[in-house]
Amino acid sequence: MHLGMIGLGRMGGNMAERLLRAGHVVVGTSRTAKTVDEAAARGIVGVYSVEELVARLPAPRAVWIMVPAGAPTDAMIQQLSPLLDEGDIIIDGGNSYYKDTVRRASELRSGLHLVDVGTSGGIWGLEEGYSLMIGGDDEPVERLRPIFEALAPGVATGWAHMGPHGAGHFVKMIHNGIEYGMMQAMAEGFAIMEKRQDLKLDLSVIAETWRHGSVVRSWLLDLLADGLDHDCGLECVLPWVEDSGEGRWTVTEAIELDVPAPVITLSLINRLRSRDERDYTDRLLAMMRNQFGGHAMRTEPDHEPNA
Repeated sequence: MHLGMIGLGRMGGNMAERLLRAGHVVVGTSRTAKTVDEAAARGIVGVYSVEELVARLPAPRAVWIMVPAGAPTDAMIQQLSPLLDEGDIIIDGGNSYYKDTVRRASELRSGLHLVDVGTSGGIWGLEEGYSLMIGGDDEPVERLRPIFEALAPGVATGWAHMGPHGAGHFVKMIHNGIEYGMMQAMAEGFAIMEKRQDLKLDLSVIAETWRHGSVVRSWLLDLLADGLDHDCGLECVLPWVEDSGEGRWTVTEAIELDVPAPVITLSLINRLRSRDERDYTDRLLAMMRNQFGGHAMRTEPDHEPNA
């Protein structure tokens, strides 16, 4: 099958390569010529414009978009749509907000199809396969079956049609919210063990032990074990944790639906806290505690009291 791929970064490039290995033809373009050249060296049919990409694909076409969520995705769909013909499919494989996906499907020109694919697997997907959560109409989803079967871990495993437009991105959003909570729990547990210095615990050994037979064994634990085995005492890692936005959307959805989600919510808040190098909230708490109770405040060296 022929597939167009717009966006050949880490995810898009690896997905294209996995499709090549399965015998598919991928015509790809990206923001920079260098990225296209590197993809072409891996066997992808590299082109340097969206117009050329569409021209190189046989009808009916299928074009997979792997660009940042939000305005970039809107802009790409607006650029791509006029170039396509009736029956062509646009696949949004990025981390789009599901309500944006529903809107885009309703705005798309009659005759064109939008399929949303929540994609999980990260940089390991090339070798291990990707988990694909798919939304859209039945006919275009079924037409894309060979692509999904090639990208997934197995022909019949790791991918499924979740429902109508937006369903794929909605399920991926909840998936990422759960991921936040699992990562937070693991990090907190290992932090407690690291603090118990008198027991001389080897966290790398513990992680490796838990990977086999334990009820908390998981791919996340595999990654944690690998990281601890090659770490630098974490001294080289800044305590700054980004978020893709999907955790925020999950918390918003929980509030709108009156569903309590304290673990996911707190894990998101902890990510936000990680980015405040001079946490104003904690400074205010220390100051208030000093004011009402006379409790000592720790100050920075250049701001010692009565210095």
